[in-house]
Amino acid sequence: MNGPNKVTAQHLERNAYLYVRQSSLHQVHDNRESTARQYDLKRHARALGWHDERIVVIDEDLGQSGASGSSRIGFQRLVAEVGLGRAGLVMGLEVSRFARNSTDWHRLLEICALADTLILDEDGIYDPSHFNDRLLLGLKGTMSEAELHMLHARLIGGQINKARRGELWLRPPIGFIYDAQNQMIIDPDEQIQQAVRLVFETFRRTGSAERVVKYFSQEEILFPRRIASGPRTGEVVFVPLEHSRVLHLLHNPRYAGAYVYGRTRQRKVVIGASTHYRRLSRDEWKVFIPNAHPGYLSWEAYEENQARLRANAAGYGWDRRRSPAREGVALLQGIMICGRCGRRMRVRYHTKNGHAIPTYACVRDAIQKSESACQIVSGNTVDEAVSRTILGSVTPTSLDIALEVFEELRARKAEVARLHRAQVERIRYEAQLAQQQYMLVRPENRLVADTLERQWNEKLRQLAEAEEEYSRVSRSDSPSVSEEEKRTIHRLVSDLPRVWNDPRTPSREKKRMLRLLIEDVTVLKDQEIRIQIRWKGGATTELHCPLPLSAPQLRRTPQDIIEIVRALAIEQTDAQIARTLNMRWLRTGTGLVFTAVGVKRVRHAYRIDSFWKHLRKTGWLTATEMAHRLQVHPSTAKRFAQEGVLRAVRANDKGEILFEPPTGPLPHAHGGKRYRDRRVYSKLAPHRRKEVQSDA
Repeated sequence: MNGPNKVTAQHLERNAYLYVRQSSLHQVHDNRESTARQYDLKRHARALGWHDERIVVIDEDLGQSGASGSSRIGFQRLVAEVGLGRAGLVMGLEVSRFARNSTDWHRLLEICALADTLILDEDGIYDPSHFNDRLLLGLKGTMSEAELHMLHARLIGGQINKARRGELWLRPPIGFIYDAQNQMIIDPDEQIQQAVRLVFETFRRTGSAERVVKYFSQEEILFPRRIASGPRTGEVVFVPLEHSRVLHLLHNPRYAGAYVYGRTRQRKVVIGASTHYRRLSRDEWKVFIPNAHPGYLSWEAYEENQARLRANAAGYGWDRRRSPAREGVALLQGIMICGRCGRRMRVRYHTKNGHAIPTYACVRDAIQKSESACQIVSGNTVDEAVSRTILGSVTPTSLDIALEVFEELRARKAEVARLHRAQVERIRYEAQLAQQQYMLVRPENRLVADTLERQWNEKLRQLAEAEEEYSRVSRSDSPSVSEEEKRTIHRLVSDLPRVWNDPRTPSREKKRMLRLLIEDVTVLKDQEIRIQIRWKGGATTELHCPLPLSAPQLRRTPQDIIEIVRALAIEQTDAQIARTLNMRWLRTGTGLVFTAVGVKRVRHAYRIDSFWKHLRKTGWLTATEMAHRLQVHPSTAKRFAQEGVLRAVRANDKGEILFEPPTGPLPHAHGGKRYRDRRVYSKLAPHRRKEVQSDA
C-alpha cells in the first residue's frame, strides 16, 4: 500500500479529486474539525507530486447523506470524471465519505479499476485493480454500510421502545392537542370539534368520502388545518375540505382513541431516489394501544368505516368484484357476479323511448382474449325479480323509524348551523383583536397604523360575510314541519313498496338500501335465468325467471290468437275472421286492430289454409266445374244456387263461390224460348194497302 510505489507519471498527468461530504447541515455547522481534516487531504496530494492546479475539490455534497448516491450531485460528478479518464487519484477522509451504500461504493471501485485511478484515504493509497487492495476497500465499504445500519437500528430501537410505552411524541392530528402533562386530549375549540365530528357523521350517512367533500362544499363549511412549518407553525386555518384529508381522518386510528406506531413500511428505490410506503395490516403494526386517549368515535365504528372503504375501493381492482353505489338505474351494479366464470359483471346502458335500460355483461374474456361474451343478461328482468324478493322479505318501516329519520335530519341541520355560528364567533374575535391592536398603536407610527387598519377592515369584511352566510343557513334550514308534512312522511316511510317505487327515490339510495341486506347476486343464463341472492347473514335465495322475449317475439301475434285464426279459417274468410277478432277486442302483436291483410299474413306465416283452400280440399266445385257437370251455363249454376237447388257459399273476399258436390239427381235446366217468343206484347196485323174502288 505504499503510495510512492503506486503513483506513476500517467497518474500525475491527470487530476487529483478531493471529495468532501458531511451528512447534515448540523454537522457542517458544528463539526468543523471533520470538514477541516477532509480539506487537509490536499497536502497528501502535493506530497505525492500533484500540483495545486491539478487538485480539484468537490464539496457540493456538504449536508447530504451518503446512504444513496442518486441525490448527490458531487458524487455523480466524481464518478463521471473517473469514467472519462480524467482522474488519476480520488481522495476521501474515509470510505464512509464516499458512500454508505455498497452498491455505490463497488460501482466506484469498478470504474476506478477500469480507468486505472488510485484511491487515497487517511490510512493510505490503494489501487483498485490489485486484488488485495480491492479486497480491503470492499471490506471497508461493507463496514461503513454496517455502521450506518447499526446507527439506524439504535435510533429506531429507542423510538420503538418509547412508543411501546405510549410516550413517543407524535404530531397530533387535527382535532387533538397535548395538555400540560403531555397527554393527548380533544381540542377544546368547539368549531374544530364540530367540523371533525361532522366528517365522521356525514361518512356514516353517505358511505362515501367523495360525498363528504361534496356535502361540505354545498353547505360552504370550511375545515381546520394546522400549519406544520414556517413562521406560522402551529396556527390553525380554515380551508375547503379535500378528498385526501377525508381519507386521512377515516384511516387514522387515533381518532378512535388508539395509540399506533409503525402503520406503514418504507422502501427506498435507488433509481430516482423515490420512497414508497406500504400500509400494513393491523397485526403487523409495531405498537397498538387501544383506548389510550379520548377519541371522536368508538373502535367498532372505526372498523365499520374501514370495511366500507375497502368495499368502495374494491371497484378499482382487477376483478372489481364490488364497487360503491352510483347514480345509474342498474340496481345490482357492483354486486352482480357471473354464474359461469365467477367474475364481476359490468353494466351497460342503452336508451329506449328516452329511458336508460341496463344490461349486465361479463365480457372480460371477450376483451382480453377476443372471445365471445361469457354472459349478457337483461337488467330489467333481474332487477325486477330481486326487487320483488326484497319487498316481500322486508317489513314496512314503522312511524318510529320515520320520526328518528326526521330527528336525524333536524340534528344534521342544527350541526351545520352551529358550525357556521362558530365560524362567526371566531372571525368576530379576530376582528376584536385587530381592533385592539389598532387602538394601541402610537399615532406617530403611521405606517404601522395603516397596516393594522387594513387588517382590521379585512376582518370586519370577513365578519360581515360570515354573518350573512349564517343568516342564510338559519333561514333555509328551518326545522319546523307542518302536520300535513308529518302525515306525508308517515305514509311514505311506513310503506316500503311505495318508497321503493316512488320516482323521487334516487337510484343511489335504492342501491344503498339493497346493500344493507344483500351481499351479492349470482346469475346464470341458460334455458331460463337462475338468480341466487346471498344475504348478509349467509342465507341464500334462488329465483327462476323466463328468458326475456326478443324483438321479433315482442311483435309476434300471441299463440292463443293464432289458434283462434286456425279454427275460424275452416268456416270464414279473412275479412270475416278480422271482424270476429276485433269484436272480441283482440289485437295484433303490435297492438293494432286486425284487417283482412293482417289475417292473411298470419295464415301465411303459420301455414294455415284459407277457407277457399279448405273447401277445395274437401271436394267443393267452382261455378265452371259445376256448370260443366250439369251441362249448363255457369250463370245457370249460380241461379240454381240462388234458388236453393244447389248448396254454395262465398269462399273468399272477392265474392267467388264454391259449390258442394251434389249427392242426388242432378237438376235439369228448362228449354229456352226464342227472343220473339218471350215478347210480352201481342203480334201486330200485317199492313195492307188500301185500294180505292171506283164506280163502274
